[in-house]
Amino acid sequence: MKKKVLFLGESYRADAITWMKGLKEFGDFEIITWELQTPNNSKLNRFKRILEYFFSPISIQKIIREEKPDMVIAERTTSYGFLAALSGSKTIAIAQQGRTDLWPEDSVLYPLKKIIQKYAFKKAHLIHAWGPVMTISMKATGVDMNKVLVLPKGIDLSLFTPSTNNSNKIEAIVTRSLQPEYRHDSILMAFFILNQKGIDFSLTIVGDGTRLQFLKDLAKKLQIETKVTFTGRIPNTELPKLLQQSNTYISMPITEGVSASLFEAMACECYPIVSDIAGNQSWIKHRENGQLITIDDNEQLAEELIWSFENIESRNQAIIRNRKFVEENANYNSNMKIIAGKYHELLNSRSI
Repeated sequence: MKKKVLFLGESYRADAITWMKGLKEFGDFEIITWELQTPNNSKLNRFKRILEYFFSPISIQKIIREEKPDMVIAERTTSYGFLAALSGSKTIAIAQQGRTDLWPEDSVLYPLKKIIQKYAFKKAHLIHAWGPVMTISMKATGVDMNKVLVLPKGIDLSLFTPSTNNSNKIEAIVTRSLQPEYRHDSILMAFFILNQKGIDFSLTIVGDGTRLQFLKDLAKKLQIETKVTFTGRIPNTELPKLLQQSNTYISMPITEGVSASLFEAMACECYPIVSDIAGNQSWIKHRENGQLITIDDNEQLAEELIWSFENIESRNQAIIRNRKFVEENANYNSNMKIIAGKYHELLNSRSI
């Protein structure tokens, strides 16, 4: 008889889809989902969402009574992870999504989030750290590291494949959510500098978010709108083709856990230029297999873009090395097989 898993989290997210798909494919799990229904896109909706969150344990416990899942899994230790901890399920796995999940650090709710996270860690029987950078905050919080599995979900290497790009100009792509913390405005400023220097380029910005119109207006103000394409939200199945058409991947977040977007770009042999923060330093060494840029340093980003394109041999060696790294460390087929196996082991040990 199939084991049943209740997933708490935003089921539309590519990360979540990968997680659930892998459990079905390699663990033969049946997946049911629950998520908050109120969008977080206005002050009124934020209030409604908090209210919905407050009453959500009742809804989740009702699903558990009716569906009788064998285990509950949840993303983000400070939100859905906490709800999993309150669910009363006999077996719980939660995933830390960011470097700490305690974000933003200047939030008035920060002390409360710390308490909520600690409770979620305590109640969980398995804790996912999708990369080593996440374990630093876990250890500092006093997490029982025997419960922690350090392994990325990986990406589908049969979809994200290399494609020869012999373009004689910078063809860059950004695939992060259009939110302030991803610093798309800084990226546009760097390309404005390139444009002033007479350097040809194309820039594709994939995704949606609260900054979409602001960024479109900024591109127009900087007079680079003809060279910048905003695709809006696209299905993840369309992303490989866009990556294959690009030769440079840019990501400038101010905080990072483990970026599947970076792995996808590396798999498609896009040269990575990313912000110089702990979450990226785990995978990228400056001018060895990519470049690390100081946050909000538009001029450095422009200079390093020029350097990467002028140093063809260095760039070519980096993209080959990155593809090999992803094959060995972030292969969806092998990693999700391990994760699904861990779930079965956990369920077997909990049933004794």
